[in-house]
Amino acid sequence: MSRIFKVLSNAWRIPELKRKILFTALIFGLFRLAAHIPVPGVDSLRLKQMFAQNQFLGLLDIFSGGTLANFSIMALGLNPYINASIIFQLLTMVFPKLEEMSKEGEAGREQINQYTRLLTVPLSVLQGLGMYALLRSQQVIGQLPVLPLVAMVITVTAGTLLLMWLGELLSEYGIGNGISMLIFAGIVGRLPITLFQTTAISATLNLTNLVVFGGLALLVIAGVVIVNEATRQIPVQYARRVQGKKLYGGQTTYLPLRVNQAGVIPIIFAVSLVLLPSLAARFLESVPNAVVARMASDMARMMNPGGWAYNITYFLLVIGFTYFYTAVVFNPEKIADEVKKYGGFIPGIRPGKPTAEYLNLILTRITLAGALFLGVIAILPSIAQGLTGLSTLTIGGTGILIVVSVILETSKKVESLLVMHNYEGFLKR
Repeated sequence: MSRIFKVLSNAWRIPELKRKILFTALIFGLFRLAAHIPVPGVDSLRLKQMFAQNQFLGLLDIFSGGTLANFSIMALGLNPYINASIIFQLLTMVFPKLEEMSKEGEAGREQINQYTRLLTVPLSVLQGLGMYALLRSQQVIGQLPVLPLVAMVITVTAGTLLLMWLGELLSEYGIGNGISMLIFAGIVGRLPITLFQTTAISATLNLTNLVVFGGLALLVIAGVVIVNEATRQIPVQYARRVQGKKLYGGQTTYLPLRVNQAGVIPIIFAVSLVLLPSLAARFLESVPNAVVARMASDMARMMNPGGWAYNITYFLLVIGFTYFYTAVVFNPEKIADEVKKYGGFIPGIRPGKPTAEYLNLILTRITLAGALFLGVIAILPSIAQGLTGLSTLTIGGTGILIVVSVILETSKKVESLLVMHNYEGFLKR
């Protein structure tokens, strides 16, 4: 913690980084302000009671940053944009043209980002209609005529697009990944309420449950820090070569492979998908067909947070997305080509394709450890809830996981900007 404060204090002395920090704080302020602008026509008291009694809706609300419990103009949060990103990343692996576009550099990635933004609009409309049907089935909102319903859907869709724009601005002019930072801000904004609820519930529980609660919180924080910082050092030897009268190369360096290459992204993706069956089931519970309504009710009960089906699905999705996102951000063939280009080789491994296969093998093994850890930590709060009876653990544990991961990634980004600034100052001299 002292290291983080030291990094921030050093960054505050540099005008460029100071502007980035202030811009990030401004975006956070705008986000929290918009989170308290409600959509008209909703019984806010009944809405808060429903979210307090429903564990599924409470978990959905924590990832919207509290905007859903208020049913603000940003009630849908970033879920439509995240789902659109998942869809296009999967399509990139299926369609060769999209794969070629993703390899065209900045222009290709920007084109795919534009497609993602366009897909976010219809997904926001569908989720807005689903949320209206859910609230109407719970008698939080009455039957709306066509025009007010269209206005409500347009409002929440515009809120999602505004939030998506703020995230992109934050990525470009602020510090860290904009989407992760906004989710972080939402969780931190809801953290006092979660702690208050836990304290109120804990007053009726024994000391053992409180100790288990505190111990698990410390275990999650320590585990996330250890796994995020863990790396596998691959030795790389550079051959000696003579250019003119000078001798180059001959030194040994290390290629660090992180155990958790994907960071917090697998958790965000997995939560976005694991909540969809419950959301769809809640929507179908209100249909006139008795058979469909009964099947939807069974699905909602089976996929309720804390249930075995929900935890198994969540665990498998986290593992799958960890491997998927690692494959997106780390390309062993490209790394092997770069090493070969500069005359390097891994001792005992031939340059080129054998090096790429070796890196892929090592990465697959260490990613398994990171994926299993993320999966266990993701479902650990549900297990702890059964041991302690604290219902807020399901929300708090996942929130702690994301908050700690985002803080670590952001501090590393600030440190890299500090190093870059020091190098620039050195070169100017």
